Amino acid sequence: FLYFPETHGISFRIQISVKELLDVDVLLKLLFHLPVNYPSTLPDISVNSDQLTRAQCMDVKDKLLEQAKKHLSEPMVHDLILWVQQHLKDVIKQSATVCNEKTALSKGTEDGIWMLLLHLDHMRAKAKYVKTVEKWASNLRLTGRLMFMGKIILILLQGDRSSIKEYLILQKTSKVDVDSSGKKCKEKMMSVLCETEIQSQHKRFQTFEIKEYSAVEELQKEFEAAGLETLFSEFVPPLFK
Repeated sequence: FLYFPETHGISFRIQISVKELLDVDVLLKLLFHLPVNYPSTLPDISVNSDQLTRAQCMDVKDKLLEQAKKHLSEPMVHDLILWVQQHLKDVIKQSATVCNEKTALSKGTEDGIWMLLLHLDHMRAKAKYVKTVEKWASNLRLTGRLMFMGKIILILLQGDRSSIKEYLILQKTSKVDVDSSGKKCKEKMMSVLCETEIQSQHKRFQTFEIKEYSAVEELQKEFEAAGLETLFSEFVPPLFK
């Protein structure tokens, strides 16, 4: 379908099916948004497909944008569609090998150990809350840290993916705290900052500990000691804003 808002250029979806490696048809849904000054400006492209992973769709999109740059200032959508029909195999092959290398690495060393970073807004019944978190971590064989730094409360956990998932359910569905009137209440102000598979450069925590930090630098050192400086710099500084 097509629609033509005067100011926003044109958007249209195209579905194409491409014969893939094992001669399976891959149905690609491409959404092109052509800005008003297209083709001297690149189109926005989004790629979806039920047969491909999110990462593979992103790879296809990146490659399409690379191609688009080569056709700048000439109408390019038709060429891009032809290109993806001819080259989808290679793009997917490349991203599959990257994925396999990654999983082979983590399988070999960690057998699918996951890591979870949570941010809690507050703990009114702190002592009880801390005990509960400790108990869950120990029952689910999770290691990591419960970290207090000023008003910031973070929970960093490592363990089997199924245990991490179970922990999240407990954290969301149990009455862990009290509300302002002292009634037991569920955790409603929790945000999951990051949930990811542990990579070879990350160190494993051997125990679960509760720690208080008096300065951001101390907190940062804790992350750095575990090889998690990127995790820290991506998710923690914004909490101080």
